[in-house]
Amino acid sequence: MNDNHSQSMDFGEIIRYLVMGGLTTVVSWGTYALFARNLGMEITVSNILSWVCAVIFAYLTNKVWVFHSYSWKVGFVLREVALFISARLMTGVIEMAGVPLLVKAGLDQKLFGVKGMLAKVVVSILVVILNYVFSKLIIFRRKGKQADGRV
Repeated sequence: MNDNHSQSMDFGEIIRYLVMGGLTTVVSWGTYALFARNLGMEITVSNILSWVCAVIFAYLTNKVWVFHSYSWKVGFVLREVALFISARLMTGVIEMAGVPLLVKAGLDQKLFGVKGMLAKVVVSILVVILNYVFSKLIIFRRKGKQADGRV
């Protein structure tokens, strides 16, 4: 596969990314419920732990099934993990700041009976797009390398 093709639009990859994103949401919500309800942990701790579980799940599924990055060499994986977590922290900040900013700017309409939910949906769409772009172009890029990490 040449470098031009490796960065081109792949609708199968996008579908896999969206499916794994849906499953990541299930992991996040499920682990949150487990920690908060079943284990009786405090809400903030449950939320942080569920985010960690979701990020680990998202990294592994994106690495293997979405972007086909098969190298498990320690240095290679550490680089990917650091970039993946950095990108997720950045988009997390965008989400945390973006929703209140959009609500203050007037995008506070109700959706599904929840005030400000439209702002949440708009920011979530932006975050999903940014996470895909970061993963595709920076974290799991194949520039000059095969999918297994060999040159």
